[in-house]
Amino acid sequence: MNPSIDPTLDRMLRHMAWANNQILGKLIDLPSGSMDLAAPESDWTIGAILEHYIRSAGFYAFRLGAQIPEFKLSQPSDPSDLVAYRALCEIYDALLRTQASLPEASTTFVREGRKITRARSTILGQSIHHATEHRAQIGDILVIHGIKKVVLDDLDVWALGDAEGLGE
Repeated sequence: MNPSIDPTLDRMLRHMAWANNQILGKLIDLPSGSMDLAAPESDWTIGAILEHYIRSAGFYAFRLGAQIPEFKLSQPSDPSDLVAYRALCEIYDALLRTQASLPEASTTFVREGRKITRARSTILGQSIHHATEHRAQIGDILVIHGIKKVVLDDLDVWALGDAEGLGE
């Protein structure tokens, strides 16, 4: 752990990165066509959700001042497309963790024509919340379609502690 990062924030960012990696690893093994699954009465497919939340992670890092790699994301159409998504997500998650070691400050950006100012901690907190929200959404979509590949309890902070050898 970087000593300049709050230990709770560091654990939450490590959890986010670990859980993102875990869910993407599980989704890679899904059958073809799985990226097109959605909840009833929703246009948000698993592929669209993944593209949205991983692209957003890059934008959060960018808004905090990180140099993000050039990327061309489009909705994954097949689980095999997720190998590249997983690698990009790992980069974004590492950049967000690096940004957490910097002092609190405000950052200003333009979104939808509006100038917005946010604290570094707000953007970091939102990045964690946003990823968690969409992992849960993907898990729910899979359950609705009878696919029990992702068990959200296996992706919680307790599971990270066990994975890191910091459990009981």
